Amino acid sequence: MTKHTSPVAIGIDIGGTGIKGATVDLEKGVFLSDRIKIATPAGGLPDDIVAVVADIVSQLPSSDDESIALGVAFPAIVKHGRTLSAANVSDEWIGLKAEKKFEKAIGRDITFVNDADAAGFAEARFGAAKDVEGVTLVTTLGTGIGTALLFDGVLVPNAELGHLEIDGRDIETVASYGAKERDDLGWEEWAALLTTFYRRLERLIAPDLFIVGGGVSKHHEQFLPLIDIDTPIIAATHRNKAGILGAAAMADRGHAAVPERSTTGA
Repeated sequence: MTKHTSPVAIGIDIGGTGIKGATVDLEKGVFLSDRIKIATPAGGLPDDIVAVVADIVSQLPSSDDESIALGVAFPAIVKHGRTLSAANVSDEWIGLKAEKKFEKAIGRDITFVNDADAAGFAEARFGAAKDVEGVTLVTTLGTGIGTALLFDGVLVPNAELGHLEIDGRDIETVASYGAKERDDLGWEEWAALLTTFYRRLERLIAPDLFIVGGGVSKHHEQFLPLIDIDTPIIAATHRNKAGILGAAAMADRGHAAVPERSTTGA
């Protein structure tokens, strides 16, 4: 594994509708380049997605400098470089040695992670979950529903709670932002579905805080107050930038890749 010495990293965030990338300042948690976004190829096949990611990386500054870490976030359970599930992409990803496939196409080492984990990591390091103690659940509402579980700011990976079955249905198929748009739901109708989801999460893990991300969180005042639960629920700081920021930060090996627990008041 290449030693990364730069305070800069590259993050790539692969979603069901778009693939995005940027160069990131690891100290400040901000983009240093323009964000590049290309539509996710229809069907979400491995070769097609890998080709788009390689194209985006090639357009970013210093992409061939291996002192700069490169992280790729993907909508699947990721273990030891393999994708063990597939959400809103082709089932051909299931069981694939995806990390090696990306590395071969890009021509360099990468760090390959779950997309919701990347978003949660970004909020723990740079955003709304920074220095938050206890159990925090970050949820990303987009084409599907991603979840990232944090305890005292430390990530517990691959918490795929957006796929809970509620009333016989995978909850993301009816309560994601993609489902809201597909079914032309109003804010109140959508918030009622989200209430069912978050109440189930309250019973399962008793979190101290919910953080809601994804692009729709910029409209948080339209729906968060309508979600009827006991746990505090707030909007994410980085919204749909979080996947890129988190992928870059999780790839870094030289700049506090794991958020440190605050010792204030200890």
